[in-house]
Amino acid sequence: MGKTYERIDGRLRTFIEEQPLFFTATAPLASDGTVNLSPKGLRGSFAVLDELTLAYLDFAGSNAETIAHLRENGRITLMWCAFQGPPNIVRVHGHGEAVFRDDPRFAELLTRFPDIDPSPHGLRAVVVVHAELIRDSCGYAVPYMAYETDRDLHGKRFAREDDATLSAYFEKKDHIAVSLDGLPGLPLPLPPSSV
Repeated sequence: MGKTYERIDGRLRTFIEEQPLFFTATAPLASDGTVNLSPKGLRGSFAVLDELTLAYLDFAGSNAETIAHLRENGRITLMWCAFQGPPNIVRVHGHGEAVFRDDPRFAELLTRFPDIDPSPHGLRAVVVVHAELIRDSCGYAVPYMAYETDRDLHGKRFAREDDATLSAYFEKKDHIAVSLDGLPGLPLPLPPSSV
């Protein structure tokens, strides 16, 4: 049924890179803290950097739970499901960090996403994940579903923002600068971009 992999390469890498949707799961250290599970999409916003390192673009949204949990403890799991083709579920358990816009690594990381223009999406950070455990499982109960296209609503909504108005938008939200559990979230005002 399930298999453990030493690295992300070959068919495993192809499978991951072909999926239009993946999920992130994080949690605070507190036993009564809020577990967060988020869907991620938008073609071109995910990249395999090397055999043990993955990254995705973190865009504007209504909270920053993943960022807050990564800042506190770094634990993260990424998951992909095959909604078409042979059944498969892949999970990458590891540690991650949010590389913010003022980090010297930010500009180089952006070059790893050549198939998307992040500017209309309110880019907040690049999340980099270092894999520690890579496993798959059967996915027999995952339904068949067809991918049609990305929604264009996110880009339309945030394309009208500049750094100042995006920061103002985030400052009005309850769970951007501080998580649901009171952890530090996205640094505000937004750091200036290094690109």
